[in-house]
Amino acid sequence: MSDFYNKIIEGNKNWVASKINEDPEYFEKLSKGQSPPLLWIGCSDSRVPANEVIGAQPGEVFVHRNIANMVVHSDINMLSVLDYAVNVLKVKHVIVCGHYGCGGVKAAMGNDSIGIIDNWIRHIKNVYRLHHHYLDSIVDEKARFDAFVELNVKEQVFDLAKTSIVQGAWKNGSDLNLHGWVYGLNSGIVKDLEVNLSNNKDLDSVYQLQFQ
Repeated sequence: MSDFYNKIIEGNKNWVASKINEDPEYFEKLSKGQSPPLLWIGCSDSRVPANEVIGAQPGEVFVHRNIANMVVHSDINMLSVLDYAVNVLKVKHVIVCGHYGCGGVKAAMGNDSIGIIDNWIRHIKNVYRLHHHYLDSIVDEKARFDAFVELNVKEQVFDLAKTSIVQGAWKNGSDLNLHGWVYGLNSGIVKDLEVNLSNNKDLDSVYQLQFQ
């Protein structure tokens, strides 16, 4: 086995020992179930660990991650996580958290083919197309990149609100709140983009579902 593989096995043992040292019943308590108040939809980037970013403990955050923190209406994986979080775990908050310097967003700004991921990146390109007049007006490339990251997060929050899962929960009186954040890799600080939804009234009327 490689040194890295042995290192992570030992790291697990050391982590277990430290938790038991703090609380001998830590894992017994953890095994009894979860009731997290938050679903985190984030990027797969290894530098953005959901729990650590907000100082949360195991059991406090339900997590879904994919390239560029996308909410794609046909993604059964994301929808399954969302449905379980909203209708079974009864989370009160869903945060879409992007990050500056996101490779997926950067790829969507160019035309290079990477491979099968091109098909996923196309969803991000759709966001650029929607806002291309504004983004193309930003001369500085880094500023345009940062703005694109923020706009992508905002659009994903609205795409969350468009799902039948979220609107069904609101129709049933759930106190469910959607938020958009961006994480700074060079600072560790999250920026609240102030796109906070608790009902479907801010959606275009064509997306406002009527339940019988």
